[in-house]
Formats: sequence, C-alpha cells, structure tokens
Amino acid sequence: MDGEQQELQFLGFFGILKESFKIIVSWRKIFSQITLAFILPLSFLFLAHIQISQVLFFKIEDSLEYGNGLHHKNSHKISSEWIAFWLFKIAYFIVLLILSLLSTSAVVYTIACIYTSKPITFKKVMSVVPRVWKRLMVTFLWSFAIVFIYNVIAAAVIILWVVLHGGNTVFGVVIFVLLLIFYSVGFLYITIIWHLASVISVLEEIYGIKAMIKSRNLIKGKLGVAVALFILLGICFGGIQLLFEAFVVLEWPQDLGIRIGIGILCFLLLFKVILFWLVIQTVLYFVCKSYHHENIDKPSLSDHLDAYLLGYAPLKAANVRMEQLQA
Repeated sequence: MDGEQQELQFLGFFGILKESFKIIVSWRKIFSQITLAFILPLSFLFLAHIQISQVLFFKIEDSLEYGNGLHHKNSHKISSEWIAFWLFKIAYFIVLLILSLLSTSAVVYTIACIYTSKPITFKKVMSVVPRVWKRLMVTFLWSFAIVFIYNVIAAAVIILWVVLHGGNTVFGVVIFVLLLIFYSVGFLYITIIWHLASVISVLEEIYGIKAMIKSRNLIKGKLGVAVALFILLGICFGGIQLLFEAFVVLEWPQDLGIRIGIGILCFLLLFKVILFWLVIQTVLYFVCKSYHHENIDKPSLSDHLDAYLLGYAPLKAANVRMEQLQA
C-alpha cells in the first residue's frame, strides 16, 4: 500500500476510495486473474439468478391464473413449481456463498501480501484460498445467526406495534416508519461489522464471534466513513440490479439487441463493483487499525500469511519463550 502506516489513520471517504483504486491499478495483473477465477462467475451467477427466478415465478403466476378448471392437477403442478423455485434458491445461495468467501479470501490475502511486500502470484493465491475460506465460513455462520436473531426480534416488535396500536392514525404510521428506519440502521451496522470481521478472520489469529467483537471495537471512530462507503456501494449494487431487471428481465425495450447490450453492461459494472468493494473493506481494516494506533507488525503478519501457504500454525512469542526456558 502506498501510504505509510501512521498516515492511514487520516484517510477518510475519498482517501480510502483513492487508495483502493491505486492498489487495483498498480497490481492489475493479479487482480485480473482473481476476477476471472472468482468474481466473474460470482457476477454471472448473481445476474442469472435474477433472470431464472423471474422465469420460475412467472410460470407459477401463470399456473395460478389459468388453472381454475383443473384444480387438483393444477395444485399439484403449482406445488412442483414452488419446490423447483425454492430448490433453485437454496442451490443459488450455497454457490453464491462459496464464491463470495473464495473471492474475499483471495483479495484480502493478496492485499496483505502487497502490504508486507511479499512476492505474490496467482498460483500462491489459489493454494492459500482453500485454507482461508474455512475461517471465513465460521465468521459468516456467526453473523448469519446474529442477523437471524435480529430479524426475529425486529419482526416481533413491528408486528406487536401494528397489532396493539395499528397503522390507522398518523402517529401510528410515523412510529411504524421510525421502527423501519431503526431496523435498517441496525441491519447496516451488523453488515459493516460482518464485512470487517471477514478481513480480521484472514489477517489475524481470531475468527467467528471473536472476530465480530474485534470488528465492533475496531470500527469505532471510522463508523461514519464505513457507513458512507456501504451506502455508496449499496446504491451501485441496487442501480445495477434495477437496470438489469427493467431492461433484461422485464423486457422493457422490445429490441433484443438493446437488452443484450444492457445485460453485458450490467455484467461488466457488477464485477468491477464487487472487486472494488473487496479491496475497500481490506483497506478500511488497515485504516481502522492505524486509527486505533494498533501497530501492524509486518514480519508477524508475513509469518501469519506463510502459515496459510505452508499449512502450519506460526509460533506465538509465548511459545518461543517457553521453549527457551525448557532448554
């Protein structure tokens, strides 16, 4: 990374964007290889999922609309179509999760190697990724559990408010809207914690719930910057998805050439945004570490990265001292 460690703490919204862009441009070869291996399939899967889901849903909708004459047979057909729809959703989620974790592992490991001035090749990245993504899976499962509990509690609170107070009055509507805003803010906060915890899981000895706790402490002081970055990238993701759904899935323009062109444009934009985001969240980690004056020991980090490559756990200082005392 171009900035010295003590200077990273002063990077704000635009500084992190600039630093991330410089890293991608300076190391375009390795990031192009990572993109071809992981991020391109991830982007294609995301867009294909939108298209296929819509096709399956339209089939179910048509069966409901035109099947009134043969109720029994039609109900069996609809059940089969719903099963196919949800099986596809489950398969999509599993593959999406695997590709996301592999992409995160590859990008975070690569940037850490760049930061520690370690020689990095795509072959080395491919040999490390299978070891790293398992730690990320544990962190993801913890974050998924937290999000699930959060959603259950939020849904219970909102439903309870609607049942007890209703939404017929202006006051009731205002409170309902405020509850939704509070829910969105909380969900955004958990998402930021999870993404930063993913970087921690790769670059430090901890993962899972410990990484989530470390992430919560680390983001303090830079939360506003992180929120702004997430909102920007969320707008990019949402804009690409809306563009794809309107022009490709819903066939708003009848011209096939225009639809194909818009589909290709969405694909190109999506993989660039995904790569950019993965780099940004790693840079944000180093910025937060610097902000809290947590010195990043490059030799120790280098040893930690070598441990993935060679398949062993690096010795901690306490272990080294213990061996010396025993000798």
